[in-house]
Amino acid sequence: MTVRLDTASVPAPRRLGLWQDIVCDVFVQLDCKSDQEDFQGAVTQSTLGSLSLTRVEASRQRVFRTRSRISRAKENYLLFAFGAQGVGGVVQDGRETLIRPGEFAFYDTTRPYELSFDGSFTQQILQVPRDLALKRFGSVDQLAATTFGRNGPLQRLAADFVLSISQIIETLDDAAADRLSVQALEMVALALDHECRGLATIKSTHRSVLLTRLKAYIQARLNDPELSLDRAGSALGMSPRYINALLEAEQQSFGRYVLAQRLDRCRCDLADPVHGHKQIAEIAYNWGFNDLSHFSRAFRFKFGMAPREYRASRLCSNPKRGISKKR
Repeated sequence: MTVRLDTASVPAPRRLGLWQDIVCDVFVQLDCKSDQEDFQGAVTQSTLGSLSLTRVEASRQRVFRTRSRISRAKENYLLFAFGAQGVGGVVQDGRETLIRPGEFAFYDTTRPYELSFDGSFTQQILQVPRDLALKRFGSVDQLAATTFGRNGPLQRLAADFVLSISQIIETLDDAAADRLSVQALEMVALALDHECRGLATIKSTHRSVLLTRLKAYIQARLNDPELSLDRAGSALGMSPRYINALLEAEQQSFGRYVLAQRLDRCRCDLADPVHGHKQIAEIAYNWGFNDLSHFSRAFRFKFGMAPREYRASRLCSNPKRGISKKR
């Protein structure tokens, strides 16, 4: 079934108001603004199985989906906008992108967004019920207001497929429309999945670089008793919360990581005959400890014996090199 609605039947001063009523009926509750005196707008909506595909042709305008509009919503969608003519802008979740002919982007009607068109445009809007989208795509919030261009083969395939359907949709029977709706959803899902994996790789690489920088900073300052989470964050340009988030993947916190590294350095020195002349307290202080009792308790907890016992067990088997009687 195909329905066409347009503003041609009313005088120019009333067209923008009628246009807002049309898009609210066809999509979701929105606010539309335009400074064009001779405003024109038309939508042609066709059912595609559980989806709908709508051709939108209109003059320049701004479209706003506000929190007050969302609070009164009964139905929620992901709206995939495929560019056919002109250029459209999308803003959501602090991201902003452009949709040119042959490209597409989507926005979620459960969160505020803004659309902008500086000139006349034509787009095909694939309207997917949000519950269905979540079942098929999973969470793709991080991809809202992201352009899917023609450089990626899967992105290009999805855009070409949907735009091709729009050219024949009025000739399809219900059975064919149902089958094509499944295929259209699958094409879009492939493009989204490919983009998600790319973002995950970028994020993983970025986190690895930051984690390496953080660990190098800590290792270089283990002997500094003033080493702290706040100082590390200030030096590296990271918040204390983000530093702990980086280490959380390794089941660590900043404090636990620093303590473990200091204890390992002390253990190595206690086992090394080169440091046999040093007192245990001197070794502990050299690696940033400023409380000998705390050091001894932490060492016993990690290695199962007191520092003195550990040193004796490691060095007594080497009588030629010996061990100082100093402790």
